[in-house]
Amino acid sequence: MSSIVTRSAFVPVAAVILWLAPAAGAQTAGTGMPSYERIQDVVYGRKHGMALTLDVFRPKAAPANGVGLVWVVSGGWYSSHDWINGEYLKPFLDRGYTVFAVVHGSQPRFAIPDVLQDMNRAVRFIRHNAKAYGVDPDRLGIFGGSAGGHLSLMQGLAGAAGDPKAKDPVEAESSRVACVACFFPPTDFLNYGEPGKDALESGVLKDFQPPFDFQEADPASHKLVPIADRARRKEIMSTISPVTHASSDDPPVLIHHGDADALVPIQQSELVVGKLKAAGVEAVLVPHKGAQHGWGGMEKDLEAFADWFDAHLRKGR
Repeated sequence: MSSIVTRSAFVPVAAVILWLAPAAGAQTAGTGMPSYERIQDVVYGRKHGMALTLDVFRPKAAPANGVGLVWVVSGGWYSSHDWINGEYLKPFLDRGYTVFAVVHGSQPRFAIPDVLQDMNRAVRFIRHNAKAYGVDPDRLGIFGGSAGGHLSLMQGLAGAAGDPKAKDPVEAESSRVACVACFFPPTDFLNYGEPGKDALESGVLKDFQPPFDFQEADPASHKLVPIADRARRKEIMSTISPVTHASSDDPPVLIHHGDADALVPIQQSELVVGKLKAAGVEAVLVPHKGAQHGWGGMEKDLEAFADWFDAHLRKGR
C-alpha cells in the first residue's frame, strides 16, 4: 500500500465494513415492514451554529431490553448521515437493543480533539434522555470501526464525569460507557506499528494530516492558529491515544483486528489490550488471520459484538 493516505483511503473502508448490509433496511418476517422504529436527526448539540445529530433505532421484532448502544458513525474521523443503515444494526435490534447512531463533526474542518468533544456530548445527551428512550443510563455500550473504533475506545477509557455546576443539565452527565466493542482501532499515535514511531512523522499516516491539524486561539489576532511546536503536538497525540488512558476502572473491551492490516497495524490493538489486562480489565483481542483493514463476512462479527454486549450489559445474564 502506498504511504500516501487521504480521506478517500479511509472513507471507502468505512463504507465497506460499517455499512455492509443492503440499504433497504431490516424487514419483519412475513410483513414487509421494518423491524425497527427509526427517529432521524435528533439534535444532541450545536457547534459553530451547526446542529450535531444522531438517529435512534428502537427494536420492534424483539422486546426492548433496556440497554442502549452508541454506534460511532465514523471512518477517517469523517462522519456522514448517509452511512447510517438500519440493516447493519439487525444483530443488535433483533436482541432488543436500542441503538443511537451518532454523527460527529468531520475532518478536515474539525480535528480529533473537536470530534472527541462531540462524542462526549452525544453520550451525555443519551444518558440525560435515557428514560425517554427506555434505556438504563448505567448500561450504555459503544461500538465502531477504524476511526469509529478509536473514538469508541476513547469514550470507554477517557470518558469523564460531568460538571455538576453546568448550566446545561446535559453537561452535568457523565460521558463514560459501560462496555466497548470495535474493529481495528488506532490506539497509540506515538508508537504506531513499532515503539517510538510517530504516526504522522513516518509510515502510512504521515500524509494524512487533516484530523491532526491541532489549533488554538491566538489572543492577539483573535484567530485560530496552528499548533506547530513539536513537543505540544506530541502531548496532544498522547492525549488522544486510548492507550494513554488505560486504567483499572475501564469497562470490558472486545476488539477484532486483521493481522495483515497495513493501515492500522494489529500492534495497535495488542498495545491497548495488553495495557488493559495489566490493569485488571477484561479485554479480548480476536485476530483475523490474513485479513486487512476490513474483510468479507464482517456482519457475522457483529453477532459476536452482540454476544459481548449480552454478557456485560443485559440483566440476568
